[in-house]
Amino acid sequence: MDKYDLYSRSVQDPAGEVRDFRKFYRQLKGRTPKSFREDFCGTFSVCCEWVKLGPDYTARGLDLDKEPLNYGRKRYLSALTPAQRRRVKPMLKNALKPGGPASDLIVAQNFSYFTFKKRKTLLAYFVSCRKSLRPGGVLILDAFGGGDTLRPNSESTRYGNLTFYWEQYSYDQITHEAHFAIHFKTRGGRKIKNVFTYDWRLWTIAEIRDLLAEAGFRKSHVYWEDDDGKFKRVEKGVDESAWVTMVLAEK
Repeated sequence: MDKYDLYSRSVQDPAGEVRDFRKFYRQLKGRTPKSFREDFCGTFSVCCEWVKLGPDYTARGLDLDKEPLNYGRKRYLSALTPAQRRRVKPMLKNALKPGGPASDLIVAQNFSYFTFKKRKTLLAYFVSCRKSLRPGGVLILDAFGGGDTLRPNSESTRYGNLTFYWEQYSYDQITHEAHFAIHFKTRGGRKIKNVFTYDWRLWTIAEIRDLLAEAGFRKSHVYWEDDDGKFKRVEKGVDESAWVTMVLAEK
């Protein structure tokens, strides 16, 4: 089983994601971002898509796990042209201490920063991101929530011959900590459980925006996902049992 391929087929859309990131940045800043950093990047397929946008686009991917980084080098980096490969830098680094050059755009997707359970740690991450952005830079985060996340639940989605299962095992009303897992089943195969597991704190949008302001970001904006899967900027939330948003913060 190639778990990273299954994840890419069911969870990610790198080409669509980079188009959205660039569009959101242009809407806010009126110019085009060129330097990109992906935190908790895993196989850094999004970085590889970013540099395909043009010869002056650069990308850095940070992750603490060697396995997905090595997979990405073999699967995605090797598929680029030599010139594109030179503009991608996958790095075994802690996103709390990234170092390196400043970026126009930093993203933390698939709720990866929910791994930070303490307020002071998430604040430190946001402070680090702000310092790592160029003047006028933007940080893009996704978030999810809704009444369905307040109790164990599960759902499944078909992608061709692949069935993707998202299961929430627990939720603590006091700490907001929750445990999740991804399972997969291919047509004719058996269901493989707990291929990916997550131990997170479910941060609310209000908490995230408060911390971004405390970290020194000038403004933050919320983009709500509609039924068509597109994100639209909103001033008020929608009463839904489950929702996904993007939170954009301007330096």
